[in-house]
Amino acid sequence: MISVLIADKNYLSRYGLYTLLSESVNFEVNHTEVSSFDQLLASIKQHKPKILVLDFQSLQFTNKQIVFILNTFKKLQILAITNFLPRVEMQAALNAGVSSYLLKECSKEEIIEALHATYNGERFLCGQVAHYLTQTDKNSSNSSVKVSCEGIGITDREMEVVRLIAEGLSNKLIADKLDLSTHTVNTHRKNLMTKLNIQNTAGIVMFAVKNNLLEA
Repeated sequence: MISVLIADKNYLSRYGLYTLLSESVNFEVNHTEVSSFDQLLASIKQHKPKILVLDFQSLQFTNKQIVFILNTFKKLQILAITNFLPRVEMQAALNAGVSSYLLKECSKEEIIEALHATYNGERFLCGQVAHYLTQTDKNSSNSSVKVSCEGIGITDREMEVVRLIAEGLSNKLIADKLDLSTHTVNTHRKNLMTKLNIQNTAGIVMFAVKNNLLEA
């Protein structure tokens, strides 16, 4: 049973998601009407959820407040579900510690998949969000490109591979460092490029940079 708390200022969004998830026996769901940050903290303390489904935009919460939530409740993970926002705002939320990110237009199946992936420690991104975050400013202006909303789950191992690729390590060195075969590393690389809809190593590097995966 996955305990979920929904925090969204919009009643229709909040109650609609509550109703959707309550139909599944896999979730224990609470939704809270909060008008302040302190009220949300109290609600998290009361319900002790594993996942906070948060529309930080509607509640006008800052990234510092997201960081505070995660530092206060160490085992909590956050799935953000918002309207489409400027890329810098989405990226800042992920950098602040949001585990996964969906858009309000995502389907029921994708929401449930995102919750399971987040609970299992994966970063799950709506396909449109992942594509948006990995594009250059020049490429993002091409509105003729149609991108599926189908979600993308990225495992901890894949995140490790992303970081090491971005640091310039070859497949052989990555394999040695992670105690994997070069074939497995190459498979991870191909899977990542497919998931993120990118064509080359430069795209993987861009994803690593934007997700703060490179060590100082």
